[in-house]
Amino acid sequence: MKKILISIFLVGLVAQSCTKVNESVYDKYEAADFYASAKGADVALANVYSQVGGNWNGVGYAGADNGWYDLNSMSSDEQVIPHRNTGDWQLDFAQLYQRQWLPSMGIISNTWNWLYKSVFTANLAVSQLETAKASAAKVAEAKVLRAFFYYLLIDDWGSVPFYTDNNITVDKLPQKTRKEVFDFLVKELNENIDKLPETKGGEYYGRFNKWAAYTLLAKLYLNAEIYTGTPMWSECLATCAKVEQGSFSLHPGAENKASPLGYQYYELFGDVLPADETILAIYVTENIVSRNIFTIRSLNGPNGVALIGFSGWNGTIIPEEYYDKFDDNDIRKKQFLVGAQDGGVTYTKTVTSLDNPGAGVNEGVRDIKFFPATPKDGSGASNDFPIFRYADILLMEAECNVRLNNAVAAKPLIDQIRVRAGLSALSGNPTLEQVYDERGFELNWEGHRRQDMIRFDKFLLPHGFVTAAPAYRKLFPIPTSALNANTNLKQNPGY
Repeated sequence: MKKILISIFLVGLVAQSCTKVNESVYDKYEAADFYASAKGADVALANVYSQVGGNWNGVGYAGADNGWYDLNSMSSDEQVIPHRNTGDWQLDFAQLYQRQWLPSMGIISNTWNWLYKSVFTANLAVSQLETAKASAAKVAEAKVLRAFFYYLLIDDWGSVPFYTDNNITVDKLPQKTRKEVFDFLVKELNENIDKLPETKGGEYYGRFNKWAAYTLLAKLYLNAEIYTGTPMWSECLATCAKVEQGSFSLHPGAENKASPLGYQYYELFGDVLPADETILAIYVTENIVSRNIFTIRSLNGPNGVALIGFSGWNGTIIPEEYYDKFDDNDIRKKQFLVGAQDGGVTYTKTVTSLDNPGAGVNEGVRDIKFFPATPKDGSGASNDFPIFRYADILLMEAECNVRLNNAVAAKPLIDQIRVRAGLSALSGNPTLEQVYDERGFELNWEGHRRQDMIRFDKFLLPHGFVTAAPAYRKLFPIPTSALNANTNLKQNPGY
């Protein structure tokens, strides 16, 4: 039922906004009257939400390839697509992993273009809804969505072009500092969050309610020292406490033959994510709304046919040193495939080369965390994607407590997550290193790792095939195409 409701919201309403269907002839409405109505307001918002789901050509937050997810995940230590010695796969992913990107890289341009298209669409929705004097909740939702896109922009690029009114040409967009945009986002969120509904699920599955918006604000506070030079750990803790009022809890992790990979834990990455833990998700139905390619992209062809009925793309792998950090008793290690597999395939932990001449066909640990949900085909599956979930809130609270010299308060937060994963509680109070590791175990492949590595001062360190990097690599370069379109922009130092 939830799938049907969201499909209507994200597909039907967008279609209705531009198509005459039976008696719903919207071109007979005055625009102000239309957007002031509940249905019209949802049309304006659906147009913005349609930018979030993953699709081809770098569109979307997660789900398809060559966009935001790949840029932020493969520049970390948790995953990479090696060039294969058979000639398969572009070099971009290995170059991201080895921190060799350039301003001309397509994945960087795709992500930039997607985010600024999203900002434009959000600005339009805000204007339509404010002009129509739509409900305060709908206007607030559009503004929070816009804040989400700008948060992703400053996280990747620092100082970025900033505008809230579409009546400006690209060559005139002003570039604001990271701190200026951060301050705007904090103010905008604080002014709008309490106007949002507290509704969870139903028509608000996959939409920003109050709890998702507070999580976004907590993320800003969590990274405030990186963004502004001033830490805001106490503010992050207080905001996480607001999310706690939404009555979230950790989803059970127990064995269950009916669940993906045999554990209830993996229901968190399947079809229609559990409401107990999921705070904000991307709704996905393959070939209708978005797509989720992650497991299919990882599996080798015959192994994919044996497991899911479709040939895998033989792409993404887990680096050996990342895989080796997991305890053998950790149920989160069940997502990895190594050794002999169905289909006559044997995956090796060790990868001999990422780019020249490239990895062997079966080199690299594979990942099936997002075990394909139906409908599915060779181009993707229907697993929804968790943008924010409650386990992250607990880990954020633990981190803030440790940084505020209150590790004793962090221990029960970490222990909840460890015990759910089949591990014992920590023997003592957690260190920052243990918090960092637990984030890596719990949130891998969910788009958080690059940000975590930077905040914990790990991003520039050598690992695997990666040498130590200079500090400027903490930011991506502004794409060459953007600099050409707006000569007033200043490139990030080092590029």
